[in-house]
Amino acid sequence: MLLFETIHWYSWMAWAVILAGLLFFNEVTRYNKLTGIAFFIVLPLALGLFVWPRTSGMGTGSQTANWFAWVKTNSALIGCYIGLGLRFSKKMQARKWCYVLAPAILVLNIIEALARELEVMGMKAGVVDGMFYMGGPWNAMNVIAGIITSLTLCGWFGIVISKDRHHDLVWPDMMWFWIIAYDLWNFAYVYNCLTDRAFYSAALLISCTIPAFLFKKGAWAQHRVHTLALYMMLMMTIPDFFVGSRYAVASTHSPAAYYAVSVIALAFNLGVGAYQVRTIVRTRKNPLKDDLYADRKAYQDVKNANA
Repeated sequence: MLLFETIHWYSWMAWAVILAGLLFFNEVTRYNKLTGIAFFIVLPLALGLFVWPRTSGMGTGSQTANWFAWVKTNSALIGCYIGLGLRFSKKMQARKWCYVLAPAILVLNIIEALARELEVMGMKAGVVDGMFYMGGPWNAMNVIAGIITSLTLCGWFGIVISKDRHHDLVWPDMMWFWIIAYDLWNFAYVYNCLTDRAFYSAALLISCTIPAFLFKKGAWAQHRVHTLALYMMLMMTIPDFFVGSRYAVASTHSPAAYYAVSVIALAFNLGVGAYQVRTIVRTRKNPLKDDLYADRKAYQDVKNANA
C-alpha cells in the first residue's frame, strides 16, 4: 500500500472497535451535564494523578512523552469545559462573547498542530521516543493547508445551543466542505507528524464526522472536541498499543506518501478558500461576524432544527 505497511485483520478489528467506542462514548458524553462532568473532569483528573505520569510522563520513553501530547490532551479537555459551560450555564449563554471561545479553542488546536508540523519539518529521518519522524517539504505544504483551514472558519457569532435535552453546541455556518477540508488537513498532519499512529487517527477523524452528518447535524465542533479528548485520554493511558504492539500499523515512511496526503489536503483547502472568497465578494458579508452560508439549504435545515 502507498500509505501503510501490511494491515492485518486484527488491526482492522481494533480500528473498528476504537471507531465504535468513540461513536458510543461521544453519545454518552453529550447526553447530559453529569455524563460530561464524569468523563471530562473526574476521569482525566484521576488519570492525570495516578496513571499518566507512569505511562506518558517525561523520562518514560513513551511516544506520548513529549510536550505536544500533553498540550493536545489538555487543550482538548479545555475545549470540552468551554462546551459544557456554553451548553449548561445560563450566565455564559447570556454573554455573547463567550460563544467566541468555542471557535477560539478550535483555532488554537489548529495552531498547536501547525507548530508541531514546523518542528517536525526540521527533523532528519529517525526514531525519537519510539516514533519515526522525517521532515520535508510536505510539512510546509500542510502548514499552508492548516492556515487556510483556520482562515476559512466562518460564522463565529452564529453558534447556538439546541433546545432539546442534550443542549448541543450547534454551528450552522460550518458547512460539510469545511469539515472535509479539515479532515484532509488533519489526516495529513497526523501522517506527517505522527506517522505510525495515523492508521488509528483516521478512526478518530471519522468518529466526529459520522455524527456530524448523521446523528446531530451542525454539532461537528462538539463531536470533534469530545472524540479528541476521549482518544487522547486513551492514547495517554495505553500509548504502546498504537506504536509497538502487534496491533500497531506502521507507515511506509515513503516521501511519495507524505507528498500525496499533503498535496490532496492543500488542493482541497485551496478550493474551499477560493469558494469562500467568492461567497464573500458575492454577498458582501463579514466572514467572522456574519453567517456566510445562510442562503444554503444545509444551513437553514440546521438552524430550523435548533430554533
